[in-house]
Amino acid sequence: MVLRIDDLDVERSKPLLAYQVQKDYEFLGLTWDEGPYYQQGRMEAYQEALRKLSEQDLLYPCFCTRADLHASSAPHAGEKLVYPGTCRNLSPEEVEERKRERRGALRVRVPGRYYGFYDLIQGFYGQSLAQECGDFIVRRSDGLFAYQLACVVDDAAQKVNLITRGVDLLTSTPQQRFLQEALGLPQAQYAHVPLLVSRQNRRLSKRDHDASLDAMLDTYGSAEGIVGHLAYVTGLQEFDEPATPSDLLAGFDPASVADQFDDKIQIIWRA
Repeated sequence: MVLRIDDLDVERSKPLLAYQVQKDYEFLGLTWDEGPYYQQGRMEAYQEALRKLSEQDLLYPCFCTRADLHASSAPHAGEKLVYPGTCRNLSPEEVEERKRERRGALRVRVPGRYYGFYDLIQGFYGQSLAQECGDFIVRRSDGLFAYQLACVVDDAAQKVNLITRGVDLLTSTPQQRFLQEALGLPQAQYAHVPLLVSRQNRRLSKRDHDASLDAMLDTYGSAEGIVGHLAYVTGLQEFDEPATPSDLLAGFDPASVADQFDDKIQIIWRA
């Protein structure tokens, strides 16, 4: 298990918050073997990845604002917009003119290919990147490297071979597999787990103060009580009783998660 702190956004990422996350993990019995690794110290590695993409003529500057994108793009599964290629074929003169008005982001040119993979929980999934995603950003207009690029570079550097994350990131995986291919990096296995939702079928979030650890501790009394309750509501154990992650690991099977949550996956996906 590798612990990585995704702290690319300097303004929003605070050392105290990262420390608290680690303490919360330890409290719940979720331990790791390597790390923590921090992305803020790896800018040279991300810049080197951009250089490799540029050598393949895969990068171009994009000067579109969010308003431009929403006005000209069509939404698709996963709450994303399909980029229509507005800045893809700007001439050098047009690029220089746009640069005088605003700083551009960097987009990567996607091929007209289908990128599919087998997910350990969701089964087969894929995208035609050109039709369902479009060219996507790898460095933002404010100079920050994008999540898609940074996580691909870090996964390879940290020898990550299995990535477990929420189903809301399923649509990001074909983009990441394309970057892995373009950069000559190994490809991991993926397991995208269903999301817990509120009674109103709304995704849980920090801004809505959903299920804070302190509130759950008041309700369930201990770390084992919290873990056991979550295991119960997600079908990982039959009774609502205290448990540790180590207790649950012995009988865990990814296939059982897919069977248990098929209906909930569909509800979340439609939303």
